[in-house]
Amino acid sequence: MAVCSRRLAALAPVCLLTLICACGCTGVREYVHNGFKVGTNYKRPAAPVADEWIDSQSLRISSERGDYRDWWTVFNDPVLNRLVQTAYSQNITLREAGFRVAEAQAQRGVVGGNLFPQVQQVNADYTRTQRSQETALFPAIPPGSPFANLAAPQFSNWRVGSSLAWELDFWGRYRRAIEGADARLDASVEEFDEALVLLIGEVATTYVDLRALEQRLDVARENATLQDESVRVAQARLDAKAADSELDTPQAKANLGNTLAAIEAFEIQRRHAQNRLAVLMGMPPHDLSYMLDGPASIPRASDVVTVGVPAELIWRRPDVRRAERLVAAQSAEIGIAKSELYPHMSINGMMAWEAEHFSDVFEGGAFGGTIGPSLRWNVLNYGRLMNNIRVQDSRFQQLVASYQQTVLQANEEAENAIVAYLHFTDQIKVREESAHQAREAERVAQVKYQEGEIDFNRLFTVQQLLLGQQELLAVARGNAAQSLVDLYRALGGGWEIRLESPTDRVSSSELPGSPLVPPALEMQPAPQPVPNDLEDPQQ
Repeated sequence: MAVCSRRLAALAPVCLLTLICACGCTGVREYVHNGFKVGTNYKRPAAPVADEWIDSQSLRISSERGDYRDWWTVFNDPVLNRLVQTAYSQNITLREAGFRVAEAQAQRGVVGGNLFPQVQQVNADYTRTQRSQETALFPAIPPGSPFANLAAPQFSNWRVGSSLAWELDFWGRYRRAIEGADARLDASVEEFDEALVLLIGEVATTYVDLRALEQRLDVARENATLQDESVRVAQARLDAKAADSELDTPQAKANLGNTLAAIEAFEIQRRHAQNRLAVLMGMPPHDLSYMLDGPASIPRASDVVTVGVPAELIWRRPDVRRAERLVAAQSAEIGIAKSELYPHMSINGMMAWEAEHFSDVFEGGAFGGTIGPSLRWNVLNYGRLMNNIRVQDSRFQQLVASYQQTVLQANEEAENAIVAYLHFTDQIKVREESAHQAREAERVAQVKYQEGEIDFNRLFTVQQLLLGQQELLAVARGNAAQSLVDLYRALGGGWEIRLESPTDRVSSSELPGSPLVPPALEMQPAPQPVPNDLEDPQQ
């Protein structure tokens, strides 16, 4: 013990010299303020963000803080609610992101273990030695002597012991590593949340596309019926040898054929949308009729939407928060790199029980051990260590720029979604009036053609107008609903559902008659990510 005390006392001047050297790089005051860690403590970098939305004066845009936890319920569509819940419970990509959270959590535990002795080993070994007479030490020692093994041609050695090495975290190297691991764990949770936001948005987008396709199919089939009637009338006029009727029948049939071909194309797109929904819900593509409840109208957009203020994107959008957490993780790497400039001080120890015969291993006289401090200092690698600090700082600056760019892109996406929502909802009213007028024109033209007042070319033009206007109306309704989906996705809505129990999202009365998952495709729910503090910092 006295020997150990003398060794520690001998290291005191070295530690003092090291601390003085540290004053030139970090400073004693900053070193103490940082919790006895070299390097600068992390502060969230500033990011450019607008004070208000460009269209904030619109009566349909509210700058109040909203609840985007289950934003898709604004459509009041039970089918969409079921699809979102099923996708949340079974999506494979989301499950993959959940396992990355588990990996980051385990990695944080690995890093945290470095605060304790880094080497903690228990070892045991046995050796049998055959020594030649020519190499034996002191061959004249009699066999019964305690030192007979120095002369014996054969002897055994049993050993059981343990060793310990503990590098003291004098400069905060391991604590900075824990800070980085914590930030990377947070980033993995944000990645999970980002995947959840994208998943919900894609489910809603695909569902809106599906309903828009169904409406366009209805339009095409309705027009096919009208055009089939035109074929019948054209054929009747041809049979009656009406004037200028020779071209009417083939032209009418060609028009009908084009519409029937469009119907087949819509059917293909509808099947693709259903297959996509199945994959998003973690299922192989199959018939989703049991979940879709047949054709339905396109989800209608709200008249007024609450969007908050642009500054809220910094804490609400998972991709922005993830970018900021990566900056924090890299900031810790700078501190780790700076710690390499200073000595590494360790305490090393070993103890063992050693004897020639196993029965004597644990006797009091078989015990031995060592303990003492050690110092390692890369004094000749200053240039390499400083360049490594510059490398880590450059990476930090890159991530700061990436974070700031992510904030700008988030602001841009939200602004684009807002302007699209405003104009697409206005467009619906115009398209509805145009479709109404086109239908009335087609009704009048059909009567006039049957009476022979107009030729088929005029009827054909009116029918094409009706088809085009009805299809444009369906597209406008789909675009309006899609713009609202894009807006909520741009605002970072939806990830909050992971903070609730999945079973609370859908009531039993809303569940379809058939199972959500085909019996042969049952899957375990996606693992829940590690909870973290994601509250609004402004509260």
